[in-house]
Amino acid sequence: MRVGARLLLSGITAHVAPGDRIGLVGRNGAGKTTLMKILAGQAQPAAGGVTRTGPVVHLPQDPAAADPGTSVIGRILSVRRLDQAVRALRAAESALAESADERAMARYARAEAEFQARGGYAAEAEAARVAAGLGLPDRALAQPLGALSGGQRRRVELARVLFAEQGVLLLDEPTNHLDADSISWLRTYLSGCSGGLVLISHDTGLLADVANRIWHVDAGRAALDVHNTGWHTYLADREADDRRRARLRAAAERKAAALHAQAGRMRARSATAVRARDMSRRADRMLAQTQPVRRDEKAARIRLPEPAPCGRMPLGAISLTKSYGTLPVLSGIDLAIDQGSRLVVLGFNGAGKTTLLKLLAGYERPDSGRVVPGHGLRLGYFAQEHDTLDPAHTVGQHLAAVAPHLRGGEARTVLGSFLFGGDDVDKPVGVLSGGEKTRLALAGLVSSRANVLLLDEPTNNLDPASKAEVLAAVGAYRGAVVMVTHDPEAVEALRPDRVLLLPDGVEDLWNSGYADLVRAPVAHGQ
Repeated sequence: MRVGARLLLSGITAHVAPGDRIGLVGRNGAGKTTLMKILAGQAQPAAGGVTRTGPVVHLPQDPAAADPGTSVIGRILSVRRLDQAVRALRAAESALAESADERAMARYARAEAEFQARGGYAAEAEAARVAAGLGLPDRALAQPLGALSGGQRRRVELARVLFAEQGVLLLDEPTNHLDADSISWLRTYLSGCSGGLVLISHDTGLLADVANRIWHVDAGRAALDVHNTGWHTYLADREADDRRRARLRAAAERKAAALHAQAGRMRARSATAVRARDMSRRADRMLAQTQPVRRDEKAARIRLPEPAPCGRMPLGAISLTKSYGTLPVLSGIDLAIDQGSRLVVLGFNGAGKTTLLKLLAGYERPDSGRVVPGHGLRLGYFAQEHDTLDPAHTVGQHLAAVAPHLRGGEARTVLGSFLFGGDDVDKPVGVLSGGEKTRLALAGLVSSRANVLLLDEPTNNLDPASKAEVLAAVGAYRGAVVMVTHDPEAVEALRPDRVLLLPDGVEDLWNSGYADLVRAPVAHGQ
């Protein structure tokens, strides 16, 4: 498997069987998403092939846009082609109402038989149950997709995949956009999957409770390590393997050093010079054949900017109201973001959190009310769906556009600190993984002198090392922060002084009781 000239994986053989729940793990950019696209048939490997003996349904990180006029329930039902059966049944009902002749009755009978063969009313009820588990209420099912927020549309795509017939489910970061209750529901649902499942997630709680096998993409070796164990056993085995490697490597290095020292003494005499060279070669072979100690995976080095001077209240909002179609999202929201304040925005899925940040950032206009920029405001906006990134730009072009003050060498230094080195600077944004897009968006933030940061789920798609860097940077930042998150660790790092609860718009001083709104219930496997 290659991306351009870069080799990601070589010579791997693996299988997914019914009952396998595979956690696909590895650092950002290692090739997890690319491998999943190959499994789904959406990309081709450089060599080798994939054999599919049953249905395969894929949830990508960035689902393709469906027809905005399609209803939510229609989109979910379409994975079983039940939407076609429903449309045919409705058309037959209309024809029968107009003319109850034999042809119309026969057409209705055929349509009803096809509808029942695909699951009928029980399947519709099942689709509604899956949607409700993911935070999509009954009132949303009849809404067109175009009336939903980006997070709601992604939940529709996840519901569609889960509603599929038995087969292999390929899920790339399925907990993005989900609140604590929905994540808890998803854990239970996936734990009961009888078909195959391949899951990319940086939610270790989800992996611990769901996965019974682990595939680890080792970017350094271009290899896929297959572990037929659950998450905790995999971690313990990996730690034991690291200790074993360290012992064997240390012993090999001691023996090699002794051989080199002895060869050095023998090399001075012509009678033993040949033996000395053989001894040195043997020492080198010994080191080459011993597995190196596994290095800690690199993480982006992140330091958020020193904020530019600003007034006492750099950002405010008065009576913000926003609807999508007939679906009200925000109503009468007032905000005052003081210099250096730290506000966390909480609420259930679809409560309007992402919409609020888009309004504050100027990426959407309110139906009524207004955003009030204060003296000296400099905004930095991190969009959850990375819709501020142009997929046609390269990595280098994106940074040049958002930070034109950086010279070529300075820009490369910044990108290098976010693990974009060498040819990565010329990669199109559209081919980046979710974690790489997150790092690129953060690179743009650190190159600014923003005094107010709007952060929408900044830890999504990040491996543990990169996530730790982001959270440390947020904790050290001295400007104002408005953060939307479902991540308890992100809330802890933010140390909020206030909380805004949506959709009601209630603002309160932060206290530890609000942490329960973020924290998912602990599952039995943790």
